[in-house]
Amino acid sequence: MSEPIRVLVTGAAGQIAYSLLFGIAKGDVFGKDQPVILLLLDITPMLPVLEGVVMELQDCALPLLREIVPTDKEEVAFKDLDAAILVGSMPRRDGMERKDLLKANVAIFKSQGTALEKYAKKTVKVLVVGNPANTNCLIAAKSAPSIPKENFSCLTRLDHNRARSQVAMRCSVPATHVKNVIIWGNHSSTQYPDVHHCVVNKSGSELACFDAVKDDAWLKGEFITTVQQRGAAVIKARKLSSAMSAAKAICDHMRDIWTGTSEGDFVSMGVYSTGNSYGVPDDLIYSFPVHIKGKSWKIVEGLDINSFSRTKMDATAAELIEERDTAVAFLGV
Repeated sequence: MSEPIRVLVTGAAGQIAYSLLFGIAKGDVFGKDQPVILLLLDITPMLPVLEGVVMELQDCALPLLREIVPTDKEEVAFKDLDAAILVGSMPRRDGMERKDLLKANVAIFKSQGTALEKYAKKTVKVLVVGNPANTNCLIAAKSAPSIPKENFSCLTRLDHNRARSQVAMRCSVPATHVKNVIIWGNHSSTQYPDVHHCVVNKSGSELACFDAVKDDAWLKGEFITTVQQRGAAVIKARKLSSAMSAAKAICDHMRDIWTGTSEGDFVSMGVYSTGNSYGVPDDLIYSFPVHIKGKSWKIVEGLDINSFSRTKMDATAAELIEERDTAVAFLGV
């Protein structure tokens, strides 16, 4: 058995965490022989609820779960971390302007970035889930200057999985038979789900997605809007936001960082854009297709971008620039 790793989940009394913590604790993310110490951070009023979550984790009697530390203190939660999954954020309330939402979240993620800087290992891998995830991730990274920017990513794997599943259902194949969908840009309704490089295994042969689906109008229209608006559709149906599927995507994202991606496969994650070869402006957290090896991601190079894709990639970049500039202005306040 390896030494235990220290894994933080914020918003730990919330519904995404409730679906997530069991998967981490039983070895679905960091490996079946990797013991974990779970640090669970939430705001003070949620500590009684968090105590119930701790009881349930104890009652699972999981062999890899060595210790559980529930807390409302950043100096406890961020100490010597190997991995940080930042789920907690300020949700948008009725009548709230987007800039007010950004301002509230800048305060949270500046504070958590500062705590990462002060208390966590410099090798910590940080995944931001709380929305607006891309910009929250950028603020956390800017607030932890001695931790490499490459160690920060935001969750677009849920969008990636949604896109993969839509194609699979359309082609009547398992989702595992669809690979290399791409989510470009922001985890918002401007994101661009791109299947121009996607491959579908149908009846034993690998086909380009457009050849497998045989419905270009659907792929360039309804497919894109379905993926873009899926989160809102879940809220409308459940009266609650995606939790099970978000937790599964978090597990997929962190497992791929820890163990790598298969040869020839790529996944989507929001990463630091500086130096990319796709004409995306620098200093954003923007979702790209990536390969992962040795816990390091690399943006997949050399993919052809047609004019349809270019327009959509630029539109989501423009939204991210606006978000970043608003958020960075608040950083100095």
